Amino acid sequence: MTTLSIIVTILLSIVSLMCLAISFKQDMQMMQQNSYRNERYIKWLKMSGEASSISRLLIIAILITLLAFPFVWAQMLAVVILLSKFAIDIKRKYKKPVVFTKRVWRLYIADWVAAISIIVAVGFININYIPNVIIAIIAISYICTIVVNWAMAPVEKSINQGFVNDAKKILSSVDNITVVGITGSYGKTSTKHYLNRILSEKYNVLMTPGSYNTPMGVVRTIREMLQPYNDLFIVEMGAKNIGDIKEICDIVHPTIGIITAVGAQHLESFKTIENVQRTKFELIDELPSNGFAVVNNDFEYVANRTINNVEYKRYGVSNQAGADFVTKNIEYSATGTSFTIVGDNGEEIELHTKLVGECNISNLMGAVIVAMHLGVEPSKIQYAVSKIEQVEHRLNMKRTPNGITIIDDAFNSNPDGSRMALDVLSRMTAGKRIVITPGMIELGAKQEEYNTIFGKHITETCDIAIVVGKYNRDAILEGIANGNMPKENVIVVDTFNDAQAELMKIARAGDTVLYENDLPDTFK
Repeated sequence: MTTLSIIVTILLSIVSLMCLAISFKQDMQMMQQNSYRNERYIKWLKMSGEASSISRLLIIAILITLLAFPFVWAQMLAVVILLSKFAIDIKRKYKKPVVFTKRVWRLYIADWVAAISIIVAVGFININYIPNVIIAIIAISYICTIVVNWAMAPVEKSINQGFVNDAKKILSSVDNITVVGITGSYGKTSTKHYLNRILSEKYNVLMTPGSYNTPMGVVRTIREMLQPYNDLFIVEMGAKNIGDIKEICDIVHPTIGIITAVGAQHLESFKTIENVQRTKFELIDELPSNGFAVVNNDFEYVANRTINNVEYKRYGVSNQAGADFVTKNIEYSATGTSFTIVGDNGEEIELHTKLVGECNISNLMGAVIVAMHLGVEPSKIQYAVSKIEQVEHRLNMKRTPNGITIIDDAFNSNPDGSRMALDVLSRMTAGKRIVITPGMIELGAKQEEYNTIFGKHITETCDIAIVVGKYNRDAILEGIANGNMPKENVIVVDTFNDAQAELMKIARAGDTVLYENDLPDTFK
């Protein structure tokens, strides 16, 4: 080999390793967003087309060129192309970038160990093949990540069990602590925040932060945040599969449980709404005989589920038949919402909140009932409710300096939640009512149907619709076509940046804009 050939080979190897580092990082990001479950990650690969993307096809083309033309000029061309790819990939922005937890670091390092082992083995055969091998690994980096994730599963399970045991020990050491579990297809995060604010008027409360609603999220909360002086621990419990709620209950052993909703959410993994119901009610089924359950009768698959193992109260806003707690005198105003909760014993409590929308009244009801059960005085409940701020991205209202009202409902849209958000938008009559949405996801076989219904409801509540992305576009547009919205009022764009550009052209003071859902990076 000439000196130039050696230099170019070394340079190609270095640039290839740089690209491989970025590829492994991107693989880790998507593996993390798919809960480190290979079956979900593989499904995402198929759905997104990432395995056969232009980027990977380009890498394969480079590899074929190098094998067909093993010359310096081919290597130099490969260096230029790979450097361009690296520059593009490293600048790419993501809505939810990878979080380098200890688990991610272990998988990332294992990826590199596997890759370097292959590279070294090939190097012993023929050192000139090293650049080609690295490029080949880049092309199939996702396969390497899948294999490593599978191989590391027993290690991760052992590590997680140690954390679980530690969390159980810590929780059991806190005297007289009451654990409140909250679950539901939607509304659980808002209800958690509302309950935390109300109970904090009387108790020292800890709640799981953010979306720490998985077993390990709950375990982390206990290990890092629980204090000996905490009186109450509010645990949000999320689920995508049967048994997920029970797994969290086995860790924290709640004595009070709230079910905010059972609806068409995560049908992609649950398959049927009956499975959703079964999973959400794992919380109630796991309560001790002296426990207390609070369930939302506004949802059919909550109302039709019998409870016979604990004391319980049912509440309802739209479906008050059979409910122990109901609402009356609901009034919306510029300052929020006023309403009255009436209990089964005739007791009434009048409330005013900055929040708007039937869903928020419903979420507040569940929190108020638990607060009353735990002995929080009505005056303290009234004060706390009046001070509650909306949870970010969950039907959160704000006004821009130029007089446009923004309704931010960008988190995790669903059939019932989107309907309620559109109903709130329909009440805004000062100016144009504009919705910006990519539609709803994770609805399995029902996804097209629900997005078509969503599109039809848009025509009944909005003046202008901006449909973002391609994932649900056809279904939403079909629904809109079934309504009476003028075609010129339907705007189709590829990205949220494009939507913002269109909004700037049409929005004026007095208009109201609803952001309904914001798809994560796992959806195109």
